[in-house]
Amino acid sequence: MKDDGPKGFDLAQLLAERGAERYELHTKYLNHQLPRMLHTIGFDKVYERAEGAHFWDTDGNDYLDMLAGFGVMGLGRHHPVVRKALHDVMDASLADLTRFDCQPLPGLLAEKLLTYSPHLDRVFFGNSGTEAVETALKFARYATGKPRILYCTRAFHGLTAGSLSVNGESGFRDGFAPLLPDTAVELGDLDALRRELRRGDVAALVVEPIQGKGVHEAPPGYLRAAQELLHRHKALLIADEVQTGLGRTGEFYAYQHEEGVEPDLVCVAKALSGGYVPVGATLGKDWIFKRVYSSMDRVLVHSASFGSNAQAMAAGLAVLAVMEDEETVANARRTGELLRDRLAALTGRYELLHEVRGRGLMIGIEFGRPSSLKLRSRWTMLQAARKGLFAQMVVVPLLQKHRILTQVSGDHLEVIKLIPPLVIGEPEVDRFVTAFTAVMDDAHSGGGLMWDFGKTLVRQTVVNR
Repeated sequence: MKDDGPKGFDLAQLLAERGAERYELHTKYLNHQLPRMLHTIGFDKVYERAEGAHFWDTDGNDYLDMLAGFGVMGLGRHHPVVRKALHDVMDASLADLTRFDCQPLPGLLAEKLLTYSPHLDRVFFGNSGTEAVETALKFARYATGKPRILYCTRAFHGLTAGSLSVNGESGFRDGFAPLLPDTAVELGDLDALRRELRRGDVAALVVEPIQGKGVHEAPPGYLRAAQELLHRHKALLIADEVQTGLGRTGEFYAYQHEEGVEPDLVCVAKALSGGYVPVGATLGKDWIFKRVYSSMDRVLVHSASFGSNAQAMAAGLAVLAVMEDEETVANARRTGELLRDRLAALTGRYELLHEVRGRGLMIGIEFGRPSSLKLRSRWTMLQAARKGLFAQMVVVPLLQKHRILTQVSGDHLEVIKLIPPLVIGEPEVDRFVTAFTAVMDDAHSGGGLMWDFGKTLVRQTVVNR
């Protein structure tokens, strides 16, 4: 018999042989618009490795990550404690996902999570943030016996069908109707909430205490007043903490910035994963869970094939242990205040810089119409082509010239959102502020580099219409 050599799967060899094809593979087999977009704006980098809040490219250049994988990398990349926990759980060879037993890790993680929200009693584990929201929507509708969910304009709660029904961005919803019978109200508008509740068919209001799109915070007192209104009409308050939870805003949950707010259901995901294993969790009150799972016949009425898997549970337990040991929440509060204050101090210096807002390490930098004639004419040119192009003009040189990864906070928004790993400190703040100042100097100097790139974006926008 012919010996063809060793058999098996060699990941290192596969990446060595075909890793350079990454953009071609995406173009051919995945979302072909992603590599096209990355090539257009010059984000088509090749990152070789990552650790903490930093990437390194093939030439050994260091990049600062101020995006954290849209908030997934709360502890940065490859935290040694989380890595060890995952090695340990795999080495343990547990009898995982038998479907007909009760493993200890899900109970232990649920017990630990609930210590941060003592008014809640039970947890459902799924696999993502959108799945956590889907769970909350289903539980609210069943527990109240009412069909309609209220959500806020500009909200983002996920992209599966139920979560899409409470998405405040029409661009995500277009072409996917019909969706669930849901209604948008303005964040902070209690009169609108009161008006909808009078109709008697509202199961819940789902709300991000700080909206990810644009970084808009609920006005002081709004969440507590909304909670009282909802309960008066036998409806529930759902707090979507998928991005804001686990310390992002300087409290474990963002709703905790307002005294007396105790949501009926809370959705978490992203950072709970440690950046390794997808996980989502929906925390809720005992009576809600008992109404949904009302009998043995309904034991599997809501479940997830990979929910509560050992790797995800181990990662979650390790994440919470690290957060306590390294005082991550306090660091997010302290470092976030430093970064926000230093950026806010620049608003008087740059006429294009309109506002800096947010809490903890969730910061929005908003740009606005300048006063000087020369800058105003350029601003108007960009706005006429597509709102949001100036923010993109800032994001690109931050990466290309200063090796800092950021994001525009949403389609047609002149806002950059900073959601870095919660482990950054003063050195990273210094690096970002220095780079941002240089980009703003260039934008206001009358020089051509940024504005030439702006013309490229305008041309690209026209071509894509």
